[in-house]
Amino acid sequence: MLKKTTTAKKKTVKPVKTSKPQKTKKVDKQKKTKIMTAKGKNTTLKKKEGSMTPREKKLQDIKQKLLYQRDSLLKEAEETLNILPSDLNFPDMGDQATAETDRNFILRLRDRERLLLKKIEETIERIDNKEYGMCIECGNEIGTKRLEARPVTTLCIECKTRQEEEERISAGG
Repeated sequence: MLKKTTTAKKKTVKPVKTSKPQKTKKVDKQKKTKIMTAKGKNTTLKKKEGSMTPREKKLQDIKQKLLYQRDSLLKEAEETLNILPSDLNFPDMGDQATAETDRNFILRLRDRERLLLKKIEETIERIDNKEYGMCIECGNEIGTKRLEARPVTTLCIECKTRQEEEERISAGG
């Protein structure tokens, strides 16, 4: 740092001695996590390690599992479309019936997976919007063990139990 001194005739600039700057440690509080995208490319997410609670870390793990599950379901659906026979004309009626039954079974499975994909997309959106992990009926926090067991759930265990009881009563059982 420079200090200005003035005299009547001249202005001079004298250096001012300062103490040496202290060395500071840089602590990298960001952790990089690789995830697999829908196109199979790895991307890197940065998370602040120090600012995440254990629950938030668990929710991010659940999100990663959901992304992986979504990608594998999409890949399986694409493979199914490629292997499904378009022509089901067999000379033997038994072979034709078996082929149609198999085709219908596969299509029903894919339809169920389509519904699951929709739930996965909604869950990922709720995680991103910080709405995930809260019961939509009572507003209480859903336990992490329940979220791990059924990541696409929207109800806490108490509300889900009550809902199943009501369904059983209305069905007459």
